[in-house]
Amino acid sequence: MSNVTLVTTFLLSGIPHAPALDTMLFGIFLVIYILTVLGNLLILIVIRVDSHLHTPMYYFLTNLSFIDMWFSTVTVPKMLMTLVSPEGGAISFSSCVAQLYSFHLLGSTECFLYTVMSYDRYLAISYPLRYSSMMSGRVCALLAAGTWLTGSLHSAVQTLLTFRLPYCGPNQIQHYFCDAPPILKLACADTSANEMVIFVNIGVVASGCFLLIVLSYVSIVCSILRIRTSEGRHRAFQTCASHCIVVLCFFVPCVFIYLRPDSRDAVDGVVAVFYTVLTPLLNPVVYTLRNKEVKRALVKLKDKVAHPLSQ
Repeated sequence: MSNVTLVTTFLLSGIPHAPALDTMLFGIFLVIYILTVLGNLLILIVIRVDSHLHTPMYYFLTNLSFIDMWFSTVTVPKMLMTLVSPEGGAISFSSCVAQLYSFHLLGSTECFLYTVMSYDRYLAISYPLRYSSMMSGRVCALLAAGTWLTGSLHSAVQTLLTFRLPYCGPNQIQHYFCDAPPILKLACADTSANEMVIFVNIGVVASGCFLLIVLSYVSIVCSILRIRTSEGRHRAFQTCASHCIVVLCFFVPCVFIYLRPDSRDAVDGVVAVFYTVLTPLLNPVVYTLRNKEVKRALVKLKDKVAHPLSQ
């Protein structure tokens, strides 16, 4: 590595759009961000106060809501700044490092968490009588801690590989947040080895997690088809459908951006909006609108707030 890193500040170009759309896009993304934070915060509160939701499924959902709340916070505020001011895209070298590490920490942890959640649904549907003993509080805590630990290690590898190179030339990042592929294009050294390692690293994590999720749901479908009552089958399918929707919205854009040989900045920026902005919003929407238990808990919470003295 070079002794002196000349670049001390990067400039984020923001999402590709016509300048005339600045105000409209700012309003849209600001509303989405506020709804994302409030929606995920509401899920955290509801699960915390309702004892009926103190189960493994909702324990992992609290982790997911916490991740999504911060996953959106890592990228969206800076994107909003690029929409309101030409200088809003400026980000210091150290802040860029922190943003990339935080982004990959939360993103990879979410990836691992989706895998754990699919395993949890598999156990709940395939082994209903033994489920409570197989997914004890200690097991849930270990699985959740494992997702955070592996996510932090994965993110550390990504960050070290990206910023061990010298950056001494252009400083315009063709993206709305600091991510490895657009940053590597600015390096003053050969990045082929880095790109290959990052490609394999993310490829192994994403494809491995997705394969495990698919295997879990194939087993779940086989178990559901063995349920004798149509009501039981419908309830089991409904429980898993929410998870499948969110998983697909998260994995498909990630695979498109990181696991294809050629990268196009404009296309990547637009696709990235799906899993950095829209997927965190989908979590509270899907898990509340499609989940009767959460809706009942929301009604109870509303009644408690409206009539505190009668409780």
